Amino acid sequence: MQPDMDPIEPAVIDWTDGTPSAPAFRDHYYSTAGGAEESRQVFLDGARLDARFDALADRDVFVIGETGFGTGLNLLLAADRFLARAADGARLHLVSAEKHPLRPADLRRALDAWPELAAWSVRLLEQWPAPTPGFHRLDLHERIDLTLMFGDAEAMWQAQDAAVDAWFLDGFAPSRNASMWTPALFRRLAELSRPGATLATFSAAGAVRRGLAEVGFEVRRAEGFGGKRHRLEACWPGEWRARAAHRGHALIVGAGLAGSTAAHALARRGWTCRVFDAHGVAAGASGNRAGVVYTTPSGAATPQNRFYQSSWLRALGWLARADAVGRGLGRFDGVEQMATDTRHAQKLERALASGHWPPELLEAIDEDCVLLKPGGVLRPADWCRFLLDHPAITLDHDCVLSVDAEQARVRLRRGGTAQGDAVVICAAGATNALLAGPPLPLRTLRGQVTDVAATAASRRWTRAVCHAGYFTPELDDAHCIGATFDLHRDDDEPCDGDDRANLAGLKHWRPDAWAELGGAAVSVVGRRVGFRCTSRDYLPVVGPLDPACRSWVCAAFGSRGISGTPLAAERIADALSGAPSGLDAALRRALDPARFETPGAAGRTGSDGGRRTGGR
Repeated sequence: MQPDMDPIEPAVIDWTDGTPSAPAFRDHYYSTAGGAEESRQVFLDGARLDARFDALADRDVFVIGETGFGTGLNLLLAADRFLARAADGARLHLVSAEKHPLRPADLRRALDAWPELAAWSVRLLEQWPAPTPGFHRLDLHERIDLTLMFGDAEAMWQAQDAAVDAWFLDGFAPSRNASMWTPALFRRLAELSRPGATLATFSAAGAVRRGLAEVGFEVRRAEGFGGKRHRLEACWPGEWRARAAHRGHALIVGAGLAGSTAAHALARRGWTCRVFDAHGVAAGASGNRAGVVYTTPSGAATPQNRFYQSSWLRALGWLARADAVGRGLGRFDGVEQMATDTRHAQKLERALASGHWPPELLEAIDEDCVLLKPGGVLRPADWCRFLLDHPAITLDHDCVLSVDAEQARVRLRRGGTAQGDAVVICAAGATNALLAGPPLPLRTLRGQVTDVAATAASRRWTRAVCHAGYFTPELDDAHCIGATFDLHRDDDEPCDGDDRANLAGLKHWRPDAWAELGGAAVSVVGRRVGFRCTSRDYLPVVGPLDPACRSWVCAAFGSRGISGTPLAAERIADALSGAPSGLDAALRRALDPARFETPGAAGRTGSDGGRRTGGR
């Protein structure tokens, strides 16, 4: 297990006259003399944010990095100041590490002390992540996002690729929490600093002052707050200049889950998108009546398992922000995951005991079944249509015949070409046919889903259940039962034998559900064939295909398209827009097509594809 991805232990809080403190570090989260006043003087003023926010134009972007999120007071105040001073079209990216996040009740109590931040507090608490390691993305405002990195500050910032304009060094005092004030962390801050980046901290310790100076910061002491003699301000050499976010016109090949989420993520970053699909929206495997929003719990923090967990949580965040339940796009009453053999049961048991799956996410139902508490079912085609319903997105029913990755250009069946600033290929199993050069190791698996009529008994079901297959609660008076896996057939004609196989699986694993659907008299009301695209190592393939990182592939989600595509879409949108990454470095490498070591791959993408697009 990677040491930087150990289970997250939430903070233990003591309260003294309404001020939170951490007994493990014998220190308060902010000054008892006035937390907000301290934050404004030490961090906002110390980093010279007013002048820099005033200098931002409509398309400009500003990044603040922080070493300890704590109660969030610093960044919420910075967000509030940004909206008051920056141009209406400017964007703010907040990036912060936290090894011991507060529990929601403690966070709420701490933020209640600042009524002027009530609206920000509500938004933060609505999206507060479960304590799982790695990166979490929150939307605080349509122009402000927060990337929360749960884990050790040094390890998290080593895994981040942000180009930072201002730093807040806020952790418990160096004498009480030395791990947040290390030379290695200071070196990483220097590596990520833009010319002229500012730095502010409450600490004036000699080791901090010397450490920052040794890596190249220009450091000076300033008057401290609340009786404290000094604090530090610093600046990275060079002249600071506002920078515009990378925006342009993107061509998206495919209007399934991958293409719809990629277009939506880019549109929210200010891009215009033209989505090509000759068959229309969600015409492939994304078009089933219902899909299960789930993942497979594991106790090991490998990049693969962390992708499954992180992408599932990111998808749930997208669905919550979209009010998927209120819009009738799905229902989220949990997903039951049944163990299908002894090995699977042991895997679920290890997940429950690992600390990586806190009780707000996972609980045991019995020795052979667990409940993914926030999971549920979604109408994937409706979800795709919702994502594409954006003024910056247009749908084109022309067919893309080939993609020139280096030129970000596509050739069309109706004649001619379309030119973009970026191309994103979301064509599943058709991906290789569009590209010149060595193929990616992709394959397709035929699957058939069976729709059966709901009964009086089955309409009471609220949860989806996954076993060797799955079944869903009622949607439109029917249940989805699925799904077959067939490596040897490539036709799309539904067959009775696959329906029988799906129903036989249901009878074997859940005879109670089979009986409630009518048993042998079950009524099949629909069926559909789709082709799942997978990679050689079963992880999606998400990364750039050309040296300039203008053309990207987003494919091979297998049966996890609903859960996997929002995280992948953010990866692409962040890289093309020059925004801080919402995925840690290990996950970026795990998804990159360069991992297959095809000829020329290392030259295409390097070890961290897309990094150069962030430019400083």
